[in-house]
Amino acid sequence: MERSWKLARKRDALHIRAEMIRAIRGFFTDRDYLEVETPSRIPGPAPECHIDAIPSDGWFLHTSPELCMKRLLAAGYPRIFQVTKCFRSRERGSLHIPEFTLLEWYKSGIDYRRMMEECEEFIVHVARSLGHEGKINYRGMEIDIQTPWERISVKNAFRRYSPVSMEKALENNRFDEVMVSEIESRLVGTERPVFLYDYPIVLGALARVKKTDPEVAERFELYMGGLELANAFSELTDAAEQRARFEEEQKDRRESGKSSYPMPEKFLSELANMPESSGIALGVDRLAMIFTDSASIDDVVTFTPEEL
Repeated sequence: MERSWKLARKRDALHIRAEMIRAIRGFFTDRDYLEVETPSRIPGPAPECHIDAIPSDGWFLHTSPELCMKRLLAAGYPRIFQVTKCFRSRERGSLHIPEFTLLEWYKSGIDYRRMMEECEEFIVHVARSLGHEGKINYRGMEIDIQTPWERISVKNAFRRYSPVSMEKALENNRFDEVMVSEIESRLVGTERPVFLYDYPIVLGALARVKKTDPEVAERFELYMGGLELANAFSELTDAAEQRARFEEEQKDRRESGKSSYPMPEKFLSELANMPESSGIALGVDRLAMIFTDSASIDDVVTFTPEEL
């Protein structure tokens, strides 16, 4: 029988990916994190206008384990992590696939700035485990991972790179457009990884309001080698505010012609019990792309949808 060359050529990348995932688990178990598994099929995801869940027999495949993991935080689990498959409808491209692997971790007693530091420690640990000391070569770029990494606020990124202000972009509903065309193309983190932080409160999702600036949320994204790699928050614990944000997202979904999701009442009812904490979601497939020097997500997963 003829061997599948598409599968065979992924051998080296899949070996590196496996070593990377072992290093991921080692980082967290050495720091007394509990590895958890939460259901992939849930009554409804956190409502977000630009993320569409895949229906599953009246429920949905989760787009992220976030809601369940935060309920564990609220129940008294102070340090948890999970490597899990997630599912999002109509996501396909060189960086996107409908079924992808996500790493999420949560830690009580810290905010998003301390999470930036732990994220640095995490990437450096995984890099060293794979034989990279100080630098990673990716797509012709030399990425210096010695800490600390660059940090730039969203407002300052607009001032530095955009022809319009952050406020004007939001007013004209062009924030995402300007981010992609003017900022992300320059904020590629080719020389060093970059944390983009303090997002406008309307884009706060499940992040808490910054105490010193109520116009922004304590949220950051990590860019590395031109890839958006991670998204993190200081977690919002105000159930009334979170409900209002969910309702606004539901409204935006309806106005965009999309279906609404059931309100996650159990999550909202337990949110007040969640301690001050920070959480982060990091794309495992994209991290594997960096460590295997791959141009496409297709090169670091065993099967793409088109190969099934």
